[in-house]
This record gives sequence, structure tokens and C-alpha cells, in this order.
Amino acid sequence: MPLYAFFHGKLVLLSEAKIGVMTHSLHYGTAVFEGIRGNWNSEQRQLYLFRLKEHYHRMHEGCQVLKIDLPYNIDELCQITVELVEKCGFQEDSYIRPLAYKSTEAVGVRLHDLECDFLVFAFPWGPYLDMDKAKCCVSSWRCPQEVPRAKLAGLYINNALAKTEATENGFDEAIMLTSEGYVAEGSGENIFLVIDGKLITPASYNDILMGITRDTVIKLAENELGIETMERPVYRNELYTADECFLTGTAANITPVAEIDRRKIGTGEIGEITRKLQEIYSDVIRGNKPKYRDWCTPVYKKSGI
Repeated sequence: MPLYAFFHGKLVLLSEAKIGVMTHSLHYGTAVFEGIRGNWNSEQRQLYLFRLKEHYHRMHEGCQVLKIDLPYNIDELCQITVELVEKCGFQEDSYIRPLAYKSTEAVGVRLHDLECDFLVFAFPWGPYLDMDKAKCCVSSWRCPQEVPRAKLAGLYINNALAKTEATENGFDEAIMLTSEGYVAEGSGENIFLVIDGKLITPASYNDILMGITRDTVIKLAENELGIETMERPVYRNELYTADECFLTGTAANITPVAEIDRRKIGTGEIGEITRKLQEIYSDVIRGNKPKYRDWCTPVYKKSGI
């Protein structure tokens, strides 16, 4: 099955979507990206894009930071994405990567006097953390403090350093701290702890990305399980003494954490609250919960493609 991209204002084969070696964003990280999930419902024969508008709203905010003039509004970006994914014809879980970037072929550190462009492509992709439960470590690489917390391409170099450090030391994922030593997030996920029946997650001022899956989990925990979420600074030692721990992200969905720094979390198995949230979330993103259907954008005009 051929893959496609929206590039230079039209749908083209993904293999034909290429940028020049002098493109500004390639050299200086002057780009804003998003990650959007397409979740396949085999019974309905439908692919649902999860919280599509929220992702593009966040992209617009990131573009404001980098002075990127997006040539499309949020509704237009949603329509472009649906048309792209429909053209690809996926009948499996997939991933969509939009990118707004400084497209001028020029060298020089700046944001001004540069042209901007937008592209998006899609491909089949299963779980980002492909395991039942993850083994994590606290990274020596910390989240930068005085940088806007948006999905800015250049911002993710510390995350890449943290991820590789974790992998090379035998772990599945890294947990990054703030410059003050509080828990921030994973290299590509937000983090939650379960302590005394409540969800605990780092606050917005703890150098975290305000994740859309994070927001979803907070709402589902309250609406479906009656569980309150406390957003506050989280100390490193709380990672080791929590009853449960899990990571959240568009790519990772809800991934339980079994151990951190070779210390077992709770029983070392998937906790009761984590499992319940996984089950609810899986139904929600596949359009099986009518209550949350407005979060799901169907790709195919008729089920069964």
C-alpha cells in the first residue's frame, strides 16, 4: 500500500516529499510538530483520529512561539489530515505527523525573514513502547527550564539524549527531572503516579509538555472512576514508593511502569487503577464510547471503507 504526504500544498507520494539540505529548520530546529493517532476499529471498519482539533490547536500555539505563519486554520488542517489518511486507506492503527517549519533555504540563526510551510504524512504504527509494562530509569539529562514547553523540534534533543541513555543501560524509557530535581516527564510521555487511591502528576509549571493524552486521562479518571488527580511537584523518591505508575502519550497510549531504577513499583505488575484506565481509554479512542465520540474524527465516509 503506497504512503502519501501533504507537501507543498498537495497530496504526493511520501517518497516524493523531500526538502533541500539548506532548509532552515533542518539546521536550527525551527519547526513545530505534532503526533496524532489513527485508531482502527475492526468491528466498525472505521479509523478514528483522536482529538484532532486539540492537536492542531496546540500546533498553532507552538507556531506563535516560533513566529511560524501557518497558511491554514485549524478546520483546514483537520480536513487536510482526514483526506490524507483516507487516501492512505489504513485498516490498522496508524500515526500522523504534521510539521510546521521554516522552509527557507538559508543559513543563519534567527526566526525573522524566513518563509514558512506545512506538511503532514501518515504511516502504520503500533505501540511506541511495545511491552506490557515498562522498566524505566531516572535520566541524568534534565528538562531545560527557560524554553517554552511546546512541541518545538529543537527542544527534543535532551529527550533524545535521555532515551538513548536509558536504552543503552538496559531500560525501556527515561524519566527526566526538572532543573530543580522534581519529576517532569518521560522522554516522550507524561507520567502519573497512584498514591493512596489518587492520581498524582507533575504540574504545568514543572517543565512538562501539556499532553493531550494527559488531559484525557485526568478527565476519564474523574468522569468514569471518580478519581481525583492532583497536579503538583513530584519528588524523585515518590517514584519508588508509589502504588502504581504509568506513562501517557499519543504514541505510547497508557503504558504501565513496572520498575524505576531497578526498584519494583507496587507489586511490579499492572495496577488496578492503571488497568481500568487502559481499558476505558482503549474504548474511547476507538469510538466505542458514545459519550466521548466528539473526541473521535472518523476517516472513512462509510464504515468498511
